[in-house]
Amino acid sequence: MLKLNPTILIFLGLTITIISPVVHSIRFDLPSGTTKCITEDLMEHAMTVGKYSVANPNVGHPIPDTYKINVRVTSAHGGIYHHADHVASGTFAFTANEEGGYIACFWAPEHWPALMIAIEFEWKSGVAAKDWSNVAKKGKIEVMELELKKLFDTVTSIHDEMFYLREREIEMQALNTATYSKMATFSYLSIFVCLSVAAFQLWHLKSFFQKKKLI
Repeated sequence: MLKLNPTILIFLGLTITIISPVVHSIRFDLPSGTTKCITEDLMEHAMTVGKYSVANPNVGHPIPDTYKINVRVTSAHGGIYHHADHVASGTFAFTANEEGGYIACFWAPEHWPALMIAIEFEWKSGVAAKDWSNVAKKGKIEVMELELKKLFDTVTSIHDEMFYLREREIEMQALNTATYSKMATFSYLSIFVCLSVAAFQLWHLKSFFQKKKLI
């Protein structure tokens, strides 16, 4: 079994605290008859887990049917990863087959009088999406080893994220360069057209004045 001195343990704990991803639950209001969407940017092969639930307006009683919602999670290219109709809560989990923005949309049916539905939503991806309790149980991993594994996976995730961001930066630089080149070409073309029109106007005026024998 792995043994570490207290100084290393403190350093390890601080490191994990600093670089581990923080996951916050989102709570928002959804008026009946409207749709709200949330986007998450995922890398290819990234694991993601989501959980949502409608806040019960009548605590201690079943949630009314009028407070149930429709939920859909899709990729940027239209692939459907989760779909649920007339539900009060649910979960989804999948591995991204392509990088880009994934969209979770919540829709509340029309109702009169209008309702305001409170929804709690949590969306985790990457290392944060792993169920570490099951990992520990399946592998019979000690606490210290589990923390080291978390640290290793977190560092790996950060490393992959850095390369992903670098690739996106290169793509944006290429797009900016292409846009600048097109804008420069358009500017030169505009200047040429303006000069041509000005020269034509001068020629026309000169011809007019010569016909009128004014010059």
